[in-house]
Amino acid sequence: MEPRVQELITLKTIAETLNQSNRLTPMLGTVLEKLLELTELEAGWIFLIDDDQDYECVADYGLPPALMSDNKRPMRCGTCWCMDRYRKGKLKNAVNILNCKRLEDAVENHLGDTHGITHHATVPLRSGNRRIGILNVAAPGKEHFEEEELALLQAVAFQIGSAMERMRLYADEQRRADLFARLGEFSRMLGTSTESESDQLQLAQRVMELIGAHFDWPYAAIIESAHSDFIIRSVFSGTSTRKTCSRLTGPAAEWLEKSVRERRLVAASEIEASGLTSDQQEKVGAMPKLRSAYAVPVPMSGATTYVIVIGGIKAGDLKRMDGDVLEALAEHVAITFESARIEEYHRELARWDERNKLARDLHDSVSQMLFSLSMTAKGTETLLTGNDVESAITAVRDMKSLSQSALKEMRALIMQLRPVGLEAGLVTSLKTYGEKFGLRVIPMSKGIRDIPRSVEEGLWRIGQEALNNVCKHSGVTEAIVELELSETEAVLRVIDHGRGVVEPSPERIRASFGMSTMRERAEALGGKFTITSEYNHGTVVEVVIPL
Repeated sequence: MEPRVQELITLKTIAETLNQSNRLTPMLGTVLEKLLELTELEAGWIFLIDDDQDYECVADYGLPPALMSDNKRPMRCGTCWCMDRYRKGKLKNAVNILNCKRLEDAVENHLGDTHGITHHATVPLRSGNRRIGILNVAAPGKEHFEEEELALLQAVAFQIGSAMERMRLYADEQRRADLFARLGEFSRMLGTSTESESDQLQLAQRVMELIGAHFDWPYAAIIESAHSDFIIRSVFSGTSTRKTCSRLTGPAAEWLEKSVRERRLVAASEIEASGLTSDQQEKVGAMPKLRSAYAVPVPMSGATTYVIVIGGIKAGDLKRMDGDVLEALAEHVAITFESARIEEYHRELARWDERNKLARDLHDSVSQMLFSLSMTAKGTETLLTGNDVESAITAVRDMKSLSQSALKEMRALIMQLRPVGLEAGLVTSLKTYGEKFGLRVIPMSKGIRDIPRSVEEGLWRIGQEALNNVCKHSGVTEAIVELELSETEAVLRVIDHGRGVVEPSPERIRASFGMSTMRERAEALGGKFTITSEYNHGTVVEVVIPL
């Protein structure tokens, strides 16, 4: 067969083999075997070399016993002339290597038979400007490769390099999809944290725990930034998360300052990345030396912000896709922090509402009763001085009645401040609350499911206010409390058959402190408050909260 035809057959066969697999190591082994078969060579091996210049023999075929000894130790350790030339950037094309240093060392150390192989051809593997590794081929007694042979090997190396780049891009897209799927689960779990955690440092610790649970980054940290100071608050490394209080200085702090100042993702140099852990060895235990890192600020209002950092132990551990995911993750964390801040703000507003309502109730009831009690006591003193015993006794009875009413009002207010525990259930707790005022409460429930604590407390307060209104204004001693739970919403109704409200208009609701408070509580939970009333036919207070 003519050499040109043989070359075309070789290239065609190699191309077909490369397109049959997306798994790197099996593909390289098969291609190497096919290449040696078609070129009538006997031995070959492929080294992949990473950005740190560390190498790995990922495929071999027909190695002589001298290179197979001790679990292929000669192929895993040491260096050689072709590797040195590659690392120095001098290996540009397929070349003849005069002799093989690995084989020479094997002979010198009596590691086994070389099958007469002393020399090999070396071909760099690359895709575009990206260097990947080395292909070596050899045969017994062959000390020189012709230009045509080297050209064929060079063409095969280009094919292998292109296939490896295709596989790398495919693997990168798979990893990108996997990372964003993990981000979705991370976000879902983080969203539940605002229900139980409101303190920012506690949330920062929770963020690190979830990053460790959902991602495979070797290192992650959340760092507090305030007035150009950078303090590591929580770190994930290896398999555990730990709280710290370590201040960063030097290149690492300058790198973080750039990220905060420019409000964007910034990659670290090796010196900047290593500064994240080099100063923390004694403070937080054994920490890996980082070779690469990304930092992104968490967009927050106020002078204090947070920076999330991920790090890699090797130069190639982190890729641009990791940075893309980190940017999205920081947005999710910012939303969680902001939600926690707003939730705390709502709690503070609720506390102020309770204080204002308590002050108003004290003024409208207990304060006026105590004033009447004081005036009655003063009048009684005058009556006793004038020996008007009968009138004095009547006044004392009035004082007794007033004090009992004041005590009842005070107990009611105390009950509002210290509600019955909700462990028994919302409806049962409201029933117990109403009975304290002499109301007969008829509980009715439909559906069973867990509801968030914030929703349960909001419904408790609304039901509490509605029962207060029944007690004070309806003129009846019976009320119905209904709770309906579905997959999408919780509905609470408080129903009485009393005198009703003359005009339950929006203006009247806004003018009423109690009804306004119920409406605001419902809307704060994303729900809707309505009141339906007909004069002398009763009132229905209904609250619908989406779940």
